[in-house]
Amino acid sequence: MDASHPERLSLSSPLNQHPLSADGQYLCPICRQGQITQLTLMEAFACSFCRHIFEMDYRQQSVRVVDSTQQTLWRWVGDRWVSLGQQAGAAVIWIIAVILGLLPPSIVGMAVYMFPPLPGSRWAWLPVSWSLVALLLHGLLATWIVVEYYQPPLYAANKVRVRRWLQQFAPQS
Repeated sequence: MDASHPERLSLSSPLNQHPLSADGQYLCPICRQGQITQLTLMEAFACSFCRHIFEMDYRQQSVRVVDSTQQTLWRWVGDRWVSLGQQAGAAVIWIIAVILGLLPPSIVGMAVYMFPPLPGSRWAWLPVSWSLVALLLHGLLATWIVVEYYQPPLYAANKVRVRRWLQQFAPQS
């Protein structure tokens, strides 16, 4: 067995000394802030911080998030989670991000190139500035789409913190 590839480790491997069990507590693989524990009277697990719901596969020693459109899997290697990667939707997300990030600013830039402002006019700076702002804002939109899909731990934890902070100002019913 190759220790550099934890996804190939068997249950009898010395690195997998603590196999998954129904009564265990494990660090959340999404936010890495809370603990996932079994929900009462259910076969599902939930994180105490980000509140994602997981399904455990004890035979494969893996966990799958079930309350999200992305079907992400992690394998337990005894002391930590190893991502088994995103499923089929990753290519579509990247294509959408590239199109949204580059196409609109390219159209604006092409219009500036094809119809330049009159030299010395008062608003000559506006078309170029508009192109740069469009590139910046659409680049941020594309980045947000990719980050929202992959949910890196720092992003997921801060998203939960902001949601809890905003709930303080919500009217109580």
